Amino acid sequence: MTQKEKSDGHKTETPDVSHIRNVEVTHETSDINVRGALTFAVVLGLAIAAISLGMWLLFRYFNVKEVERKPGPMALQQKERLPPEPRLQAAPGFEVKLQDGHIEKLQLEPPQAEYRVLKEQWERALRGELKDQAGNPVGIPIDQAIDQIIAGGGLPTKAAIAPKKLEDYAISLPTASSSGRETGKKVQ
Repeated sequence: MTQKEKSDGHKTETPDVSHIRNVEVTHETSDINVRGALTFAVVLGLAIAAISLGMWLLFRYFNVKEVERKPGPMALQQKERLPPEPRLQAAPGFEVKLQDGHIEKLQLEPPQAEYRVLKEQWERALRGELKDQAGNPVGIPIDQAIDQIIAGGGLPTKAAIAPKKLEDYAISLPTASSSGRETGKKVQ
């Protein structure tokens, strides 16, 4: 018997078992099923290959969609970042497009600036100074318009106004059985 001595002076004894042998038991066949382990390894390898192929195809699809996608808001130009029309007065990008195609920027102006610009445009149109994109006048002075009406024989009128029928003044009343639908007109 071997003896080991601990640091406190206590001795422990371990019996020698090297002479014990069991000759009948050399290999246990129920420890592992080799065919099952190999089948598992093959199926696992095929699953890994299939999943890897699927992920590769998925990422290729994502890359194609990323190229087609619009850039993010931080990649856009200043004009492209603006919210859609109509914009609030005094907000960035607020502007007025006049009839002659001129764009008046009013983003840092007080709200009255829009009215001032439009009033100037209307006054220019009344004076006959404003022309459209084809070069035709948008308006004429009021005195000139009056002279044209007088020279043309006045304003056009209807020859005779047809009297209205009584049915034109009728009121639609739903009935109890119509569930609120209008079925006919009732003359009062």
